Amino acid sequence: MTGVPASAAGGPSKATPVAAASGEPGGAKPARGGKIAAAAVNQASVWNVANLLTMLRLLLVPAFVALMLADGGYDPAWRSLAWAAFAIAMITDLFDGHLARTYNLVTDFGKIADPIADKAIMGAALICLSALGDLPWWVTAVILGRELGITLLRFLVIRYGVIPASRGGKLKTLTQGVAVGMYILALTGWLATLRFWVMGAAVVLTVVTGLDYVRQAIVLRRQGIAERKAALEETEA
Repeated sequence: MTGVPASAAGGPSKATPVAAASGEPGGAKPARGGKIAAAAVNQASVWNVANLLTMLRLLLVPAFVALMLADGGYDPAWRSLAWAAFAIAMITDLFDGHLARTYNLVTDFGKIADPIADKAIMGAALICLSALGDLPWWVTAVILGRELGITLLRFLVIRYGVIPASRGGKLKTLTQGVAVGMYILALTGWLATLRFWVMGAAVVLTVVTGLDYVRQAIVLRRQGIAERKAALEETEA
């Protein structure tokens, strides 16, 4: 019912040489067309709700920066709007992962683009806060260094497999989101003290989960090398 010719689906073909040469159904050209159709289906599957939410987070990054730095970056009204954009990005991060797992919408694109979107909005917020003097640069350096390092690590081991986001990574993202959100609102008094400790917890989780991702990457690489070696030995045998 897919509309793909039987020859493309692996079924028997009764086409004559003339039909094959002329490109009639059952010939070589329809088989190639079937492969193109299958590829189109695979590409279309990327455009699901979960991935669209991830793309929305990417689009929110420039909007957040514009709101955050409006009127010198210290106007409470603009900072509140910037917080709203940041909060939407964080909330959609929770939804897209849930939708992908619940409705089987997990794709390689989502596994890679989702953490990139998280790092983009988080990086923009941290850099803006440090540039405005609200957050020490060393905090921004530690968090962004870890995030960029893990992203690079994902690409280095992608030939062996994809490292999915762990529960610890999600907790880290949530804690970072709460802490950064509190700094965006420029709170004072006991709330300013509270945000300091929340940010401290976020930094600790950032380092711990980063080390865990490094461990996963090493294990994944070793398994991939072992599997390839075993497959090569089986082929030679």
